[in-house]
Amino acid sequence: MSKIAFFCIPAYGHTNPTLGVVRELAARGHEVRYYSYEPMRTLIEAAGAQFVACDPYDCEQHLTPADGVRVGKDIAFSTHILVETTLALDEMVCADMRAYAPDCIVADSMAVWGKAVAKKLGIPFISSTTTFAFNRYSAKVMKQSGGQMLKMMLAMPKINHDLQRLRDRGYPIKNILDIIQNDDQTDTIVYTSPEFQPCADTFSDKYAFVGPSIRPATENIEKTHDVLIYISMGTVNNDLLPFYRACIAAFADSLYQVILSTGEQIDRSALGTLPDNITALPHVDQIAVLQKADVFLSHCGMNSASESLYFGVPLVLFPQTSEQGGVASRVAELGAGLKLEKADAASIRTAVDTVLQTPSYRANAQKIRESFLRCGGAKAAVDKILSVADRK
Repeated sequence: MSKIAFFCIPAYGHTNPTLGVVRELAARGHEVRYYSYEPMRTLIEAAGAQFVACDPYDCEQHLTPADGVRVGKDIAFSTHILVETTLALDEMVCADMRAYAPDCIVADSMAVWGKAVAKKLGIPFISSTTTFAFNRYSAKVMKQSGGQMLKMMLAMPKINHDLQRLRDRGYPIKNILDIIQNDDQTDTIVYTSPEFQPCADTFSDKYAFVGPSIRPATENIEKTHDVLIYISMGTVNNDLLPFYRACIAAFADSLYQVILSTGEQIDRSALGTLPDNITALPHVDQIAVLQKADVFLSHCGMNSASESLYFGVPLVLFPQTSEQGGVASRVAELGAGLKLEKADAASIRTAVDTVLQTPSYRANAQKIRESFLRCGGAKAAVDKILSVADRK
């Protein structure tokens, strides 16, 4: 039996892909200790891991929804959050890892504290990458405007000041690329296929492209019309009341069934009286819906896009951050989705109708699905983890 320690940030899009891996490890008789945050406790424990709460130690992090949006758009702010979190957890994590002596540490690519303690203590390490793997070749997918590049340049003094704080505490961080770029010498699990990953052939053989790790559905969704449209802007950047109103107006007179997931940030009474064919809920079982959906109008978070394509569902692409923009660009490049150019009712209806009426979108989504199924999923991820753990 191996002992595996997981570290992750408090985000569903980063946690959910790891849960199937935890279940597979537990099913094979291995012990998993998972360091995360209280909102994730139930999911992690249900997967079979021992949950360890970081909240009491990471006392400086109380992010508001607005902060969550800013993290995806402001690299100086997100770097500051990562540095503050790493320093807050430093003493507890190092002490725990010395006492627990895991055979391997698996840390989300954004949970730099996991990678840092592995380096400090000489513990075998794997990076868990729930977005596209990032190097100088794949970076072209994450297209940045001139304004974004200027903001980053102006932010570099703040970023470098924060990175120096890490170096002062013994962390081997040279520059911002040590945080945002995947290291070709580091064993890495990427939850997508080589076919979906941009420039997959530029990554070393230390990379395991295992495909999405899809959890089982927990609800049964009834499909009441011939066509089901699913709309969700994810769990972070979803304070979008005008957009939701435009979606309702777009499909109020349609023959489509529409399921709209709004999140918790809006007052759903502000949506008004809904037509019989439209359901709006704060949360839905996305896996259950996607098993029956015909089109997914999405913010294009990597997790949501991957789940949609896993079920062969084409997308209408409405990204809210640069990372989501990179995912949307790749989906569009492979012909499995169409970019929504304007968020008004007419544009929304036209985009959805175009995807429904153009068979190539579903055919290309199906090709990506097939590439996912060839990857091995959670079992392949666990094989990778155990191969690294055996080196100890």
